[in-house]
Amino acid sequence: MPLVVLSGCALWSKPEGPTLQEATASQLTQLLKEREAAIQTVKGLFRAQVKGVGSFLVQRMEGAVYYRRPNALRLQGFNQIGGPLFDFIVAEDLYRLRLLASGKTYTGRLGDLQDLGAISKPIQLSLLAMSGAVGTASVDEGDRVALVEDGDRYRLDVLASSDGTADHATPLRRIWFDRQSLQVVQEDRLSQSGQLEATVRFDDFRAVQSSLPGEAGPLLKPFKVMIQDGQGGGALQLTFHEIVPNPVLKPEDLGVVRKEEEDIRRPVRPMAHTFFDATGARS
Repeated sequence: MPLVVLSGCALWSKPEGPTLQEATASQLTQLLKEREAAIQTVKGLFRAQVKGVGSFLVQRMEGAVYYRRPNALRLQGFNQIGGPLFDFIVAEDLYRLRLLASGKTYTGRLGDLQDLGAISKPIQLSLLAMSGAVGTASVDEGDRVALVEDGDRYRLDVLASSDGTADHATPLRRIWFDRQSLQVVQEDRLSQSGQLEATVRFDDFRAVQSSLPGEAGPLLKPFKVMIQDGQGGGALQLTFHEIVPNPVLKPEDLGVVRKEEEDIRRPVRPMAHTFFDATGARS
């Protein structure tokens, strides 16, 4: 029986891989700034699953977030039947945490959040997780960055300020961009000594329409956010039911924080950066 050989080029063409975008470090830092500027207010509803990050949080809860740039945030937690669990409010550099079940209230400066002990960890993780709705913090002017091509992702390292070269500088943030969409899919927060403080991952990106008049096109937001404490202190997963960019917020949506004894205010940085300062790593 004669053997017939057919050319494989026509019949078995190799499928083309996904189209990967090219970008420089400067372009990616500019992209973060533009996305940050596109969000002035946010409200959202989510479900949280908590593992090992504090006894005052139940394993599953419903939640609501309200945010107004630059320095106002409110997080509320509810049980499965709608009963309030906690109310956490940030205004400028002050916070107030009310634990409804115990009747306890804690107030202070956001930079001193770690003084709450075990209670601080779930709050710190929650703040970092909110970058899914609010947006990944941009890179401060003057910060040095280094870009690494990592397969189908870019890794943007934000480096600690020092007199050394970028090759030997310690990264404080590592931001991964998917090269197909240039969306941020992961961020690591590290300490000054290089220890991993927390990792947050973003998934299930969906288009949401901004409420700002004249806004061109929808915004992409991750509806699934997973955050892991870098020191094994627990994990948190948020699944958003709803994210509304740039809604009109009422004063009562954001609540009020008062600390009558404190007359001196420290310089305040934008809330998007303060979120991450509360994790223990400084950007």
